[in-house]
Amino acid sequence: MRLSKLSLAPVALLALGLISALPAAAQLTPKQELGKALYFDQNLSLNKNQACASCHLPPGWADPRNAADPANLVVSEGSILGLFGGRNAPSSAYAAFSPFFQWDAAAGLFVGGQFWDGRANTLKDQAKGPFLNPVEMAMPSKRAVLEAAADPFNPNLLAYQTLFMSVYRVDLASLDLNNTIVVDAVYDLLAEAIGDFEKNRELNAFTSKYDYYLAGKVRLSGNELRGLQLFNGKAKCALCHLSAPAIAADGVSVMPPLFTDFTYDNLGIPKSINPLLAANPVDFGLGGRADIAALDPQGLQLGKFKVVTLRNIALTAPYGHNGYFATLTDIVNFYNTAGIPGMWPPPEVPHNVNRAELGNLGLMPMQVAHLVAFLNTLSDGYRPGPSPLAFPLPPLP
Repeated sequence: MRLSKLSLAPVALLALGLISALPAAAQLTPKQELGKALYFDQNLSLNKNQACASCHLPPGWADPRNAADPANLVVSEGSILGLFGGRNAPSSAYAAFSPFFQWDAAAGLFVGGQFWDGRANTLKDQAKGPFLNPVEMAMPSKRAVLEAAADPFNPNLLAYQTLFMSVYRVDLASLDLNNTIVVDAVYDLLAEAIGDFEKNRELNAFTSKYDYYLAGKVRLSGNELRGLQLFNGKAKCALCHLSAPAIAADGVSVMPPLFTDFTYDNLGIPKSINPLLAANPVDFGLGGRADIAALDPQGLQLGKFKVVTLRNIALTAPYGHNGYFATLTDIVNFYNTAGIPGMWPPPEVPHNVNRAELGNLGLMPMQVAHLVAFLNTLSDGYRPGPSPLAFPLPPLP
């Protein structure tokens, strides 16, 4: 279900007193400490060169290799050199707030889930996939992942032994890895720990300039304010990338905006001609899932991909499910003119293209620049001066 929007002035978040106090630092539980160690461990890949963090690294929690060369490196290279993923790696920041994948009957839309097509329900489900994906971490089996964690040469072994025992009462040294029930159970625990780490303040910081602005601590520049006005108005961005405070999952707490409604759209992005993707078949997104296709004989979900959060968006180039756009200016220009004949190549999937909310916005180049200026205020880690200004933070998922 979509989060309910609230009409609150920026400083009202503090006045309501519904937000927990700012911690001195991101405090990890033992389970999150285990998850963090697993998240950053390259030894859990086939060639000991790929971790979750390789494609989801701070500060943007996306692939920094792609961000460094977004015009060419549009998807991520896996553990096996020369093999690349089929989609642009999304940021893992704020993914914890996505609801379970579900059909919202009132809105008539699919909502939530993880991955571009929502095929994983939870962070735990999502964390299971990359280890065994041949173009990602490329491990041959769950057992191989556990063997790598328990390898005497793994520098994290002592931490794993200590934390698996303290968190789950699991002794890595005595696991019966010939027992598939044991292997499946411990692999599930490994994925659960990673998912729990992704719920921590490190990935869900809410420390952008816009957050300071909502807290009444700083002012946006004139161009940033103009961009915000466009975002909420003429550019129609806020129709999907909700920019107002919202009600949290507990139904009580007030949340700063997550800049997504967790729904799915076909934006009409052209098929990539990048050599890393050009030979790939057409990507039907949500509608390409076998389970969704069985429920959708009319093909109403073809070409739809999840609406991503815009938090940290300036740090996560390239943009789009296939990395078609190298810069924020590029993708804003696409939103502005995609519906004008001859301006762009045809959509990869011509069905269900959203022309009601984008494609002929009539933005002038200066307005595009103002929008980009505002989007740059959404990056976490903003510091208004030599020392950070403490302000209340929202509850974690």
